[in-house]
This record gives sequence, C-alpha cells and structure tokens, in this order.
Amino acid sequence: MSHAVPGAPEPHTPASAGTGTTGTGRSGDRAPQEWKNLLRRFRSALVPRRPKAFRDSLNRWLLMGVVIGVVSGLGAILFYFCLHTGTRWLLGYLGGYTPPSTAGEGDGTAGSGFTRPWAIPLVVTGGALVSGLLVYFVAPAAKGHGTDNAIRAAHHDPTSLRGKVAAVKIVASSILIGSGGSGGREGPTAQISATVISSLCRRLRIKTPDARIAVIAATASGIGAIFRAPLGGALLGAELLYKDDLEADAMMPSLISSIVAYVVFGSVYGFDPIFGTLSGEVFNQPLQIIWFVVIGLAAGAMGRLYCVTFYRGCDFFDRLPLPGWLTPAIGGLCVGLLGLAIPAALGTGYGSIAQQMIPETLTAMPMLMVLAIPFAKIAATTLSIGSGGSGGVFGPGMVIGGATGAAVWRLLEGLPGIPASPTSFIVVGMIACFGAAAHAPVGMMLMVGEMTGNLSLLAPGMIAVAVASRVVGPVSIYRSQLTDRLEGRKVHSQVPAHTQ
Repeated sequence: MSHAVPGAPEPHTPASAGTGTTGTGRSGDRAPQEWKNLLRRFRSALVPRRPKAFRDSLNRWLLMGVVIGVVSGLGAILFYFCLHTGTRWLLGYLGGYTPPSTAGEGDGTAGSGFTRPWAIPLVVTGGALVSGLLVYFVAPAAKGHGTDNAIRAAHHDPTSLRGKVAAVKIVASSILIGSGGSGGREGPTAQISATVISSLCRRLRIKTPDARIAVIAATASGIGAIFRAPLGGALLGAELLYKDDLEADAMMPSLISSIVAYVVFGSVYGFDPIFGTLSGEVFNQPLQIIWFVVIGLAAGAMGRLYCVTFYRGCDFFDRLPLPGWLTPAIGGLCVGLLGLAIPAALGTGYGSIAQQMIPETLTAMPMLMVLAIPFAKIAATTLSIGSGGSGGVFGPGMVIGGATGAAVWRLLEGLPGIPASPTSFIVVGMIACFGAAAHAPVGMMLMVGEMTGNLSLLAPGMIAVAVASRVVGPVSIYRSQLTDRLEGRKVHSQVPAHTQ
C-alpha cells in the first residue's frame, strides 16, 4: 500500500481516466498541437530532411502533385461556375443576348440576337467598371492576364503571390468576361491555382527550387483543367516559362497535377472536349500541305499583330492621365460598341469559332465580316485586358487563330486541295497562331487536339506552327518569359536569400 509523501506533487492522471476536460483546459489545448504535428509531418513528407535521391523525390512529388491537382481542379470549378453565372445574368438577362455555345459546353447553338442592343454597351461598360474598381482598390496584382503574373512569380519569387489576389481574380474576371469583355478564362484559373499553391509553399517554408516547380505545376494544371486538356496543359506549363526552352524538371509534377485537376473538374462539368469530338476531320491529301503553310503565314502574322497591338494598348492606357479604376470602363464602352457590329468580339468567343466550323454558316456570312473577326478580337482583347481589366489572353489568341483559318478557307474556297469543311483550317489556325505567339508549340498542338477530340491534324499543325513561329520571331504575348534556362539560372540565382 502506497502513501502520499507530504509536499510531493500529485500523481499524473491520464487524459483517458477523466471526462476529457479539466479546470485548467489542458485537454482543450491538445487539438491545436495535434494540427501542428500533422502539418509538421505533411511538410516533412514534401521536404524530407535527408532525401534519398529519386525515391523520395518521386514520393513527395506524387503527394505534392495530388495536392496541387485538387486545388487547381476546385479553383477551376469555382471560376467556371462564377463565369457561367455572370454571363447568364449580365449578358443574358441584363443585356438580352445569349452568346453561341460549343458542343462540349452547351448544345452548340448559335445563341440569340440582340433583343436590347442599347443595353450591350452599358452592360459591358458597367462590368468593366466594377472589375476595375475591385482590382484597383483591393488587389492590384489581379490586373491584366494572370498567366504572366504566375510566370513572373515562378522566375523571381514563387512564394510572393498573396491569397486575396485569387479571390479578387475570380470575382473581377467573372464580371468582366461575363458582361461581354473579351478575355480568356485560362489566365484567371492559372493565377488562382498558382496563388493558392504559392501561399501554401510559403506557410510550409518549402525551399525556393521546389516552390518554383510547384507554382509551375499549379499553372499547368489550372489551364489543363479549365480546357479539359490535361496532357496539353502539362506540357504548356513547362513551355510557357521560356521562349526557346522548356522546364524539364516540371514535367512529371505537372503531369500528375494536371491529371488530378482534370478528374476533379470533369467530375462536376463532364469530360467532353470543349468543341466536341471532331474525329471526322482527317489529313489525307498531300496537296493540302501548301495551304497549311499559307495558314501558318497568316496565323503567324496575326499572332505577331496580336502581341504588338496588345502591349502598345497596355502602354497607351498606362499613359492616360486617368485613375486606374476608370480606364477599364473606357475600354469596356469601346468593346460594347464594337460588339454590336461584330458579336464575336464579345466574351470568350469560343462559340463563334464553333459556329464558323459549320460550312453553311461560314459561307452565309458576309466576306467582310469573316475577314474582320480576327482583327476585331485583337482590338476587343486589347481594350478589355490591356486597359487594366482582369482576364486571360490565351483564349482570345485561339479565337484569333481559328478565325484566321476560317478567313483563309473562305478566301480559297473552290481551289484544288481545299476541303469541303473549314474545320481543319480553323483547328490548325488555332494551333499556329497562339502556339507561335506564346512560344509553346508542342503544348498548344496537344491542347487543341484534346479540345477538339482530334489528333489526326497534328501533322499539318506542326507545319503551320513552325511557319508561324518563324513569322512571330522573338515577340511574345507573355512579357515575363525568359529566353532559355541559361538565363533562368542567372535570374534564379538573384532570388532573395530568405527564400532559398
């Protein structure tokens, strides 16, 4: 039998012996500590103290790739929902206009005409004004096209992106594009994914080289998810960092994260290609090679014009003696007026390209309208995004290329080797124009192939994008791109020491 010693401390009572709560509340403090331990174990799995070369590298990037993919997929779902809702309410209910849809994201109809034409400029201007106010006063980093911001962060400081930028980007881009502003949805999705992962890397104190790969993979998976093109998105993410090179170390993480993001997004919105399955379009006439070279020349010229016009427009709006929140509204007013004459200039423009793939529709359009669409889309994107609005430049670049291919088909219709359908010209034009303008030919070829469910046009696409790249030259739609990895190593070596 034991006896208590006077003055000795009371014996320790196990937590399980009581009710789990004490007067001191020590058991209540256990939950935060457990979360800290869990976070510490998660970080050690991502950044092992003594990594065993390939095995640990593979394990941690499998884990990190899944995390990035889930975040990117959820971000794409949220943004797609907001954009779809914004378009239905702003352009549809307020503006009285339903844009054309694609087969994979609707029923592929031609949309409606303008039931209230006077409302279109007002809606586009109002949406641009609200978007500009949000960006200017809440998160200036959300200005412009998000992919360029993600590229800049990957090169200079991958943990520098702030969480509130993602929230503002979702709202501002949904309002701008949903009200009829010309912009793509890949830029916001890429920046949303990259921002969340950048914040996670900062909280987990992940070293800069690994954080850089994580941000690249987040950018790739965001683009791959929103376009339902996981392989093209993964390769695109590796190519976008450089004009004449690619980030080979980011390939495996990007593939993992892009597949996961695609599954997450597709589980809600389906896995159908955006433009439907165009498997009937095949390349089987050698004579057509001549015409695909012509498409490469035309698409390259339009891609170069797109890059030059866009950044001259950005510089023009920056020099205006007006507050930064007002310039998007001025651009929006111009886009609204332009959209009354050329509806394809409004919104993303994917539906208008889908309609041009129908031979009867394209043939029935006035020739002047067919020729004007690519130029109108360049002007509208410059006015919407170059003026300080929030959106992407990837999607408009594809629309410009597709519209260029449609114009070439319409001009050459009836000549030897010209196919009966303009679809192949439109698909190859999409590949050539933006593949050259973004210096991402391989990723762009695969992405368009996945978006159209057709890989048989890759051969003419290769020829056209090679020719277009020669025409575009060193000009790029992404100013933050570096030339190659040699320049990248010099830039990365200058990253502040506290992030290394």
